[in-house]
Amino acid sequence: MAFEELTQRHAAVWSSAPFENVAELITDMHAALVDRLAPREGEEWLDLGCGAGHVAFNAVRAGAVVTASDLSPTLVETARSTAEEQGLELTLEVADCQDLHYDDASFDVVSSSVGVIFAPDHARVASELVRVCRPGGRVGLTAWRRDSGIGQMFATWMPFLPTPPPGAGSPFQWGDEVYCRSMLGDAFELSFEELDSRHEGSDPVEMWELYRVNYGPSYTLWNSLDEERRAELDEAMKAYFEGFRDGDRIDVERKYIIVTGIRKG
Repeated sequence: MAFEELTQRHAAVWSSAPFENVAELITDMHAALVDRLAPREGEEWLDLGCGAGHVAFNAVRAGAVVTASDLSPTLVETARSTAEEQGLELTLEVADCQDLHYDDASFDVVSSSVGVIFAPDHARVASELVRVCRPGGRVGLTAWRRDSGIGQMFATWMPFLPTPPPGAGSPFQWGDEVYCRSMLGDAFELSFEELDSRHEGSDPVEMWELYRVNYGPSYTLWNSLDEERRAELDEAMKAYFEGFRDGDRIDVERKYIIVTGIRKG
């Protein structure tokens, strides 16, 4: 499979830090996605790139029979522990959204909240979303806008990151309606909605620290740098957050789209 080495690195990156602490910042996004997909009692639901499990848990509470998977074994274990603590019954397992082991047309709903967008092989992701969703079934994704807060944060990191391999997709491509139609429009009747999941605070150092310690990509990046480059990244991220300051508060706009679709055929 193309990008196999990069995919293995992604698994290590997402396993490197306690993502569940950052996931708390986007529970509104998770709830919105499940709401738009309107779970029905007993239907079979697949959540891909499940992270800490929030989308999957919401679907279980609404009555769906849920399978949730992630590339990161650590995140799967984190989600499993939380499910047990909350008394939620679902299947949690490690899987690569570019190469799923599930049968064709095996799910009524396939979801992913800023999850599958990070896989490098977009064509394979789209193919698998189509393959495992039953005719008449529903797909739902969330994806960050490139020109909003999260896109700007990744752009701030770019001078510190290694060059990705040729052909690897950007997660922010999925935040564009035209691109989503090109990838999924032949198989799904698609709809789009733009929302904003704000990140508020007052101290730019503390806001950066939350990402630096808990978010796999930034944790891995910072720890890969020497002391001088770490200091440069810290200053760049302080300036990034200060760019959203309004008086005593920092209010980061983080626009994203919800992509929903009905499987044709």
